[in-house]
Amino acid sequence: MNGSQLKKEAKRVAVVQSNYIPWKGYFDLIQSVDEFVLYDDVQYTKRDWRNRNKIKTPNGLHWLTIPVCVKGRYFQSIRETLVSDPSWAAKHWKSLVTFYRRAPYFKLYEPDFEPLFLGPLPNSLSEINRLFIDKICSLLAIQTRIRSSDEFTLNEEGPNEKLISICSALQATEYVSGPAAKDYLSPELFAAQGISVSFFSYLGYEPYTQLYPPFSHEVSILDLLFNVGPESASYMFNSRSRRGKSRDNECGGLRC
Repeated sequence: MNGSQLKKEAKRVAVVQSNYIPWKGYFDLIQSVDEFVLYDDVQYTKRDWRNRNKIKTPNGLHWLTIPVCVKGRYFQSIRETLVSDPSWAAKHWKSLVTFYRRAPYFKLYEPDFEPLFLGPLPNSLSEINRLFIDKICSLLAIQTRIRSSDEFTLNEEGPNEKLISICSALQATEYVSGPAAKDYLSPELFAAQGISVSFFSYLGYEPYTQLYPPFSHEVSILDLLFNVGPESASYMFNSRSRRGKSRDNECGGLRC
């Protein structure tokens, strides 16, 4: 067997916490890798993107927040986080109808999202996030395999080691990280296991027509779908020329 036969097939993996109805960059990252792992075995963080996201309204940006049980649960994981008020979903759908019913493609996607918001939903934040992520991936024709971190045995020595254990189990040759992780990732530890590290860039997204100016990138992807419809992917996946343009502030003020 020659060296080329022994060499692992190239495989890109990303590992990220689940978010509620995430922004377009989240799905751009999913699209860019071969396998995407929802990393919900880490600690739940308050006032973050795990249980909330933003939409546009005539009065500016508005948070849609899933109420969760946090009192006395200081160290719970995302996976352990439960909903505290099941009426949240109907309220969120009412807000979406109120503020997006005049959007060009709201009616197109209404049959996809109304049953999710108004049908029975799990009590687990992780499971709720996964339902919406899977639905949006299907609408965007994203075929990346999505896994859950509880499928893997995690090395508990440290944050790098946990990620490496997932990448190794998936036989990854490249770990693709959001740029914010530059503060704690140690690429040399990955390299010792034959895994390269690259940092995803969220630069270069083109603005699109939103119902309520001024334009903002920092909103749920639902805003893009409702305003742009089947052309949404062209505002996310066709900007590959921006990849590799590493800068200190790659997020441009957005979440990473």
